[in-house]
Amino acid sequence: MIKALVLLLLAGIILSLFSGLFFLNQDQGGSRRMVRALTVRITLSVILFLVLIFAWFNGLIQPHGLGPN
Repeated sequence: MIKALVLLLLAGIILSLFSGLFFLNQDQGGSRRMVRALTVRITLSVILFLVLIFAWFNGLIQPHGLGPN
């Protein structure tokens, strides 16, 4: 369940990032749509961070080392 939530949030972040890029090119920076898209991206990023911290504290995910033991 946590993995699906993390993937959903990451997909939303990427979608919001590309929509901000699209609005930047479409409106030449004179629109609030780009600001709104980037605000959504920042909000989703903060939510993702909080979900990861919550899952770690509750033992739903475990950190691991990068190299072999």
